[in-house]
Amino acid sequence: MTSQTALMALRAAEAEDGAPDLGQRRALLAELRRVVLKHAQAVADAAQADYGARSAEDTFLADVLLVADACNHARRHLRRWARPRRAAVPFPFFPARAWTECVPKGVVGIMAPWNYPLQLALMPAIDAIAAGNRVVIKPSEAAPRVAALIETILAEAWGPRIARVVQGGAEVARDFAGQPWDHLVFTGGTETGRRVMAAAAAHLTPLTLELGGKCPALVLPGADLTRAARDILVAKAVNAGQTCIAPDTVLLIGHSAADFARAARASGVNQTGTAVINARQQARLDALSEGSTIAWMEPGPHSIGLALARGGLAEEEIFGPILAMEECATLEDALAWIRERPHPLAIYLFGATSLEEALVAQGSKSGALVTGRAVEYAAIPGLGFGGVGASGFGRRNGEAGFREFSNPRARMRNGRWALARLFDRPQSAFAKKLIRQLVGLK
Repeated sequence: MTSQTALMALRAAEAEDGAPDLGQRRALLAELRRVVLKHAQAVADAAQADYGARSAEDTFLADVLLVADACNHARRHLRRWARPRRAAVPFPFFPARAWTECVPKGVVGIMAPWNYPLQLALMPAIDAIAAGNRVVIKPSEAAPRVAALIETILAEAWGPRIARVVQGGAEVARDFAGQPWDHLVFTGGTETGRRVMAAAAAHLTPLTLELGGKCPALVLPGADLTRAARDILVAKAVNAGQTCIAPDTVLLIGHSAADFARAARASGVNQTGTAVINARQQARLDALSEGSTIAWMEPGPHSIGLALARGGLAEEEIFGPILAMEECATLEDALAWIRERPHPLAIYLFGATSLEEALVAQGSKSGALVTGRAVEYAAIPGLGFGGVGASGFGRRNGEAGFREFSNPRARMRNGRWALARLFDRPQSAFAKKLIRQLVGLK
């Protein structure tokens, strides 16, 4: 099936059936949850085969459970989200009434990556369906078994009049990005995101881009270094660091890299249980870390061990099981390091006082600012998720996602008379004098 065929089929279904009402949307969300949980083991097995080694726990928690929880959250809150919002009407327009209503956009295209192949395909789809849309998903060809399973799951849960799946490689992805979707979602690298945006511009397609960047973890002087090292490594170990919001670089303020390495060693967090997705990504990591000093690496297969590194990793996003370290003399130096780079998806703080947290909030821009842990904030279904600038724009998850995939339509119902009608033409001398007085003229 081509992208154009899928789009036209869902446009025809929309014309015949209309947008799903709230009851239908809630039923679709409940059915997706049921089918995803039913296929949980199959998803873990498919991810294991695609990666060569992928922690079943990573798949169950970060792919299956997040999707199931998002379905539940949307079902519980959908009626409130969809309720029209009253707008204040100035006195001259009384007794008019005004409000804003959320209208489905239509057919939403979703381009999903390989790192969380189920979650990042279905989480935007949940938001889009909650908003009353239909979806076409292009899964990543780098995880072909999960991609095939996504097609099976959607066929069972939603059927071909609500959702379609388009399979294929880079050529199919280029064609997908260039279709006249009512909204397009892309999750992936920043450079590819620029190409997707350029393709979407031909049709003025509205976009949600979730990209990458370097998510710094600031370890401040007041941090318990052992605890901070463990919390950072636990987050880095998820999916072998192949997570857009994984801690990328530890900015050590008042702590040495040697001390952090010792604390990391003592943490006991040394294996990820998940491999780098393929040889091409491993080669990229090897090239990226060439010339840097690997400060610590636990014994075990290179593809699933965690490593600390110094030097040579300050610019490009790592996106793998290597954690860079930078020593900073002061918090201002750390903030300068952050400001010199594109805005990250997330900034993580460890050992921050209230004042230090406020200084980071005021002195930086990011999609999220999190204190005390890392990565887990993405599992909060009611917390909007997205980036800033080069790390992306737009928001998904919960109410933020519902509004992302809705058109806010202004509504107004006028009364039979209002003071403002004094200014209708032909205007009297009194009306003209009143207009001048309103703008401060005599």
